[in-house]
Amino acid sequence: MSGADTSGRAVVVAIDGPAGSGKSSVARAVARELGFQFLDTGAAYRALTWLILEQGGDTDDEPTVIGSLGALDSLELTVDAAGQRVAIQGHDVTEDIRTERISGAVSGVARTAAAREAVNVRFRAIIAAAAPGIVAEGRDITTVVAPDADVRVLLTADEAVRVRRRFGDVGGDELQVGARLAARDASDSRVVDFLNAADGVTVVDSTHLTFDETVDAIVRLASEEQHD
Repeated sequence: MSGADTSGRAVVVAIDGPAGSGKSSVARAVARELGFQFLDTGAAYRALTWLILEQGGDTDDEPTVIGSLGALDSLELTVDAAGQRVAIQGHDVTEDIRTERISGAVSGVARTAAAREAVNVRFRAIIAAAAPGIVAEGRDITTVVAPDADVRVLLTADEAVRVRRRFGDVGGDELQVGARLAARDASDSRVVDFLNAADGVTVVDSTHLTFDETVDAIVRLASEEQHD
């Protein structure tokens, strides 16, 4: 892989896509290759989900989700591509938020409009302060959070491939993992369109690409933008 020249202006790379498309791992690798910062927006929703569940709440109950938003003041999201740390109310939840328990409950938070508005304010501030550039991934990132990003990518793959990749990440029962992935897509699609590329968004279909090939494709897009 070949890195981009980061001596010019800061570049914002925004990556969206369905569950299991590899957004987080690909985006992190792209950020490392370019020497950019990395923002996993899903971590904020997952941290809130963790907090609600820890307090015995139900993420499908909108008032409960809205009541948790004050905790965003304590949310810590590092933007180091070498390894992100996530903490909320003093609890390091970096590992805890990657479990299937959280994956199965996060949609309740993600589809709450007030939660989306609140976290988007934080995301925009992080992106605006990024130097020399940032790779940001997650729902709404190419259309709502960073519609003016220099590079906007919809990363996708066939559902069977996404299930296989997610199963490889989390283990467990593959049928159950597939059902949860499909349910996550169905739930999230009620509030955001992440299956169809908006104007100006480049589709990268990784169904038949290796991980490195997928990363290379996005690095090339960012490099071309920097050198224009």
